Amino acid sequence: MKLRLQGKNFKVGEGLANLSDKKFNRLDKYFVKEQEMDVKFTDQGVDKIVEATIFLKGGTILRAEEVTDDFSTSIDEAMDSLVRQIRKHKTKLQRKKNSGETIRFESFDDTDDKEDESKIVRVKNIPIKPMMPEEAVLQMDLLNHNFFVFTDAETMNVNVVYKRNDGNYGLIVPTRD
Repeated sequence: MKLRLQGKNFKVGEGLANLSDKKFNRLDKYFVKEQEMDVKFTDQGVDKIVEATIFLKGGTILRAEEVTDDFSTSIDEAMDSLVRQIRKHKTKLQRKKNSGETIRFESFDDTDDKEDESKIVRVKNIPIKPMMPEEAVLQMDLLNHNFFVFTDAETMNVNVVYKRNDGNYGLIVPTRD
């Protein structure tokens, strides 16, 4: 694993860098090449947050965010989450009979029970009304939802507002590459 370490509210020291390298390098057995991973550490007083993101070929993103009272435990829990995601991704690729060039299947044990494949179980049609993002946030709060889809009154594009874990709000504005 090639790690790109970043600290928020502090500088990542050599000890934390070595610990990260040691623990996250256990993921090497799942990948054919030197895989890059972004790891962001956040120190918010008692909470030690580790966000690990792996960008695979084909646009697949594996991401884990864990919050505990120390970085070592957060790293361990993030590792567990990433391994579960890798196994799930591997299962989906095998079902599609894809070669899965990025992931070495021989590194997985096949003793796991078949995981339930996610499927769409409900379709909900919603009227999209032109409004400003601030009004969309109010509507979202009134409905007690985590996100709200709306048409921006100025651009007439479909946007999404969502509630973030820190209590603030985010705005998703789709763009074309």
